[in-house]
Amino acid sequence: MDAKGKLQFSGPLGIYLLLVAVTLAVYWPVMRCDFVNYDDPVYFTANPHVLAGLTSGDVRWAFTTSYASNWHPLTWLSLMLDAELFGKGPAGPHFTNLLFHTANTVLLFLLLRRLTAAIWRSAMVAALFALHPLHVESVAWISERKDVLSTFFGLLVLLFYVGYARRVTSDGWQVTRTEITPQPSPPRVTCHASLFYGLALVFFALSLMSKPMLVTLPLVMLLLDWWPLQRVTSGKWQVASVRNLVWEKIPFFLVSVISCVVTFIAQQKGGAVTALTRISLSQRLDNAFVSYARYLGKAFWPNPLANLYPYPGNWELPLVVFSVALVVGLSAIAVLLARKFPFGFTGWFWFVGTLVPVIGLVQVGIQSMADRYTYVPLIGVFTVLVWGLGAVCAGRRVPGPLITFLAMTVLVACAFRTRDQLRYWQNDETLFRHTLAVTKNNYLAYNNLGTWLSKKGRITEAMDCFHKSLQIKPDDSDVLYNLGNAFAKLGNWDEAINNYQRALEIIPNQPDILDNLGFAFAARKQFADAIVCFEAALKLDPDSADAHNNLATVLFIQKKLDEAIRHYREAIRLMPDDPQFHSNLGDALVKQGQTAEAVRCYQAALQLKPGDAKIQAKLQALGMPVSN
Repeated sequence: MDAKGKLQFSGPLGIYLLLVAVTLAVYWPVMRCDFVNYDDPVYFTANPHVLAGLTSGDVRWAFTTSYASNWHPLTWLSLMLDAELFGKGPAGPHFTNLLFHTANTVLLFLLLRRLTAAIWRSAMVAALFALHPLHVESVAWISERKDVLSTFFGLLVLLFYVGYARRVTSDGWQVTRTEITPQPSPPRVTCHASLFYGLALVFFALSLMSKPMLVTLPLVMLLLDWWPLQRVTSGKWQVASVRNLVWEKIPFFLVSVISCVVTFIAQQKGGAVTALTRISLSQRLDNAFVSYARYLGKAFWPNPLANLYPYPGNWELPLVVFSVALVVGLSAIAVLLARKFPFGFTGWFWFVGTLVPVIGLVQVGIQSMADRYTYVPLIGVFTVLVWGLGAVCAGRRVPGPLITFLAMTVLVACAFRTRDQLRYWQNDETLFRHTLAVTKNNYLAYNNLGTWLSKKGRITEAMDCFHKSLQIKPDDSDVLYNLGNAFAKLGNWDEAINNYQRALEIIPNQPDILDNLGFAFAARKQFADAIVCFEAALKLDPDSADAHNNLATVLFIQKKLDEAIRHYREAIRLMPDDPQFHSNLGDALVKQGQTAEAVRCYQAALQLKPGDAKIQAKLQALGMPVSN
């Protein structure tokens, strides 16, 4: 506000509002995007625990499961809340992702402003964070709720840590002062500082319970101690001051270690960790250095981008040598110029350090790199660029209007490129056709595109995608499973069974494959084989509503009505919104003479699927009127 009470958009409040408005405006098309068949079924569309909302049992499940090869209960809870508030459509989860990204932008500006008091430089870093195209994946992909959520808590960690660092004292003076002092003793923590420290530790735990990406955040705190907090004492007592700063972060390091152990166990249990026999240590090191170089390249020229970059096997030696020289060289420069340009040291090692958990030394998944992994690390790169160019412009006395023009040009370019990248996330077809156009040997993109085409009834096109995927990787069980599903839709049960069995030979004990194999056996009236498959699927996944329904149907055909009714009821408990389950239970109850309850089942089915002629006919056969 100015002296007359009018709102001035040149001040911090105006910047906050402008950051919010621009972020929402640029990303608003995400509200029209659909789910994608890449983890979204696991995290939302086919997850009965999430779709049921915040029930006591599902909340307990969120804290006890390692489903999706991770332990991130807060991510599950946030998605459950989406289902509770917005239903099963994609708009609600997309909106929540966008809100978190917007909040993260505001928090980043607030953090940098409190750290440095440099309003416009802080605003530029926050704007780059908001609009950079590499961040589209984290916002537009519903399954990456864990990314925006963990970052939200992570930025709160740093904000409260700054509050702690500004208040903690040592020998009666503020440790943020820069003059040379006697040898520092361990900081004396005031009451307010203790509160801020405790809140930072709590939010750190919450961040790791959303996604274990930020396990290196204690190292970021140490970097901030160097610049801009300037908590490292100059002169001969520097080692002692660093030791004290490390010591005060021991609780944070312990939480990181616990998170790493839990995450490794969950990912190994889920089969997500790739063994050294498949990707050697030397290959991982090569890919790590090349990935650092590629991330930097895409930070400056974010085109083309893809939602999956396949692992190449072996990188060409010249590229590896160049990447190693680049990373080592920039690291050496950051160290040598740490006193003259402290922001360069902090920013560069922020980038390097926060990428360590996902750089591939412990390979999780099949990707060589991923755009979403840059969500937090690029803050370091943006900081180096903005403060570095700011120092150059100040030294050369570049006119303010020219600086503003150049900054706006960069931000507008980012905004347009982000809008362009968002359109690929409309649906599976646009996403995976684009991915195939900009990557090579991407068998997973062929598989995911084929799955979408199959769901749309374009079976011939789908099978062509599956065959191309198998040409790249012949032993992929998921592709064989999906090819079996395509044959099943054509009624070619022999080929469906053949592909399901081949998939199970590669990776045994897959409940979905066993369920569909049982369905194929049932279609060929091989009921004994079908029951074996359904029971095996349920032993592996007792919460499979589809397997309960399929087993119940076979038992119903065999006139084992009591068992059939029990499994139908369990299917409905797990997925109460499926009209076919209610109708099937009604059929079994009619056979047992329980007409009144059968009528209630048919009526429930009709409420879920109004106007269904088959369900209406069943009610009419029981003498019940059907309203149109």
